[in-house]
Amino acid sequence: MSSFDDRAVLVVGSGTAGAASARALLKHGARVTVVDQKPTAALSALGDLGARIVVSDAAGSVDSGLLSGVSDVVVSPGVPPYHPLAAAAVAAGIDVYSEPELAWRLRGPGAPTWLALTGTNGKTTTVTMLEAILRAAGHRTGAFGNIGEPLVELPDGLDVLAVELSSFQLHWSSRLAPEAGAILNLADDHLEWHGDFDAYAGAKEAIWRSARAGTGVAVGNADDARVAAALHRAGGSAPISFTLGTPSPATFGVLDGWLTTPDGHPIIEAERIKPAGTHNVANALAAAALAVAYGVPVEAIRDGLAGYVPEPHRNAYVTTVAGVTYVDDSKATNPHAALASLSAYPRIVWVAGGQLKGVDVDELVRTVVPRLTGAVLLGVDREEIAAALARHAPELPVVQVARTDDGAMGEVVAAAAQLAQPGDTVLLAPAAASKDMFHGYDHRGSAYAAAVRALTGEQGG
Repeated sequence: MSSFDDRAVLVVGSGTAGAASARALLKHGARVTVVDQKPTAALSALGDLGARIVVSDAAGSVDSGLLSGVSDVVVSPGVPPYHPLAAAAVAAGIDVYSEPELAWRLRGPGAPTWLALTGTNGKTTTVTMLEAILRAAGHRTGAFGNIGEPLVELPDGLDVLAVELSSFQLHWSSRLAPEAGAILNLADDHLEWHGDFDAYAGAKEAIWRSARAGTGVAVGNADDARVAAALHRAGGSAPISFTLGTPSPATFGVLDGWLTTPDGHPIIEAERIKPAGTHNVANALAAAALAVAYGVPVEAIRDGLAGYVPEPHRNAYVTTVAGVTYVDDSKATNPHAALASLSAYPRIVWVAGGQLKGVDVDELVRTVVPRLTGAVLLGVDREEIAAALARHAPELPVVQVARTDDGAMGEVVAAAAQLAQPGDTVLLAPAAASKDMFHGYDHRGSAYAAAVRALTGEQGG
């Protein structure tokens, strides 16, 4: 008998994670209610499987009837702690958690090992690097979690998982304890969701739950002061770190241009890491550290990284027009990610703007101004970036594009082309989220690449 047999569970949201959670719970005998604010095909399908469906504004407000008799509430990743229904459930002593936490609770005998990672930036690049390494070692594996593949619906026969976890997912967890967990970096992000940086960082540190209990491995970035301090106080078993500096005992690093293990074994030349950039060398070191924690040999790590194909919209070369290079880093959705991208090029026309999510851009602008030859700004919070540029670089040419329709990115790219000189890089590194104008960062990046190709009539995706 399943531990969920005949338990009443409320699932909030019917997106990818919510629908997968509801299906898994139904399979394990739970009495499932799914609540959402509008009817969808996913809701209808869940109803056909036996879930009770509630379409009501109560998904965003308190309705005591929804919580009556409920033992568990499974929330979709975007549901914040101040969401009225989630807050009411917590106040009532009901267990509230996320889809990865549900997956952890449903693990049975012989369940695959979890090698998990989180961080402000680089998560998807690192988790797919780790997946490539594990495959090169011959393991049955896949990348799951925040990357879009629900953990409650794993294929059969896997022996180890590469798991990406967001701060949202980790906040709504209490038992989830990956056998090895890494924090890549920590910077201000999602403060409107968590309330403040300490709450955000505290959620990330939950990835080290098993290490704190002395049963797992904690991995952290020694070059990030916030991560290094957290790793120092994590307790539990001996941690592993990584640095762009010289390797040392328990620290992966870079020596004579090679990524190197703590005991001095060279892994791969840093210049072969894709995508380009020192931040991606750090990501590769983190993936290597997690792989070694699972017992993967250096040769497989080398093969995995050498054959790695980067995910789209991450510091991706688009084309060169009239001596100007165009690069799409639409995934740089916060200032920390944008800084890593902007630091990779000497002369930049910066394409930026979107939803800043309550994060200040002043320090980013101050830092990167010496590299900028111009800027083109778009999106709902473009004025904040323009004001910072005016403070730190009053002579810098800045163009603001106010339109938000399908032609906006064409106007942005045309303006950037006018500002750029041969040898410059026009870099889309928005430092902001995209959903004020686009379906997501991928839609924004594709629109940028299409607009760039239109400069010469070049076709392609």
